[in-house]
Amino acid sequence: MKKLLTLLFAVALAFSLSSVSFAQDTGADKKETKKEEKAEKKAAKKKAAKKEKKEEKKEEKKSDMK
Repeated sequence: MKKLLTLLFAVALAFSLSSVSFAQDTGADKKETKKEEKAEKKAAKKKAAKKEKKEEKKEEKKSDMK
């Protein structure tokens, strides 16, 4: 009976320690995902700004030609 009780406590302890480590891994992934999303948004804004400037230059050239 003592061996069974010891085994039960060992399994319970191992499970609790492993669940904590898995919980930490999930948190790290979310942080990385948020950083990637921010970087993508920033890149998209830069791209849009460049495109806008390019269009403005084209319009200026057209108006200068007239």
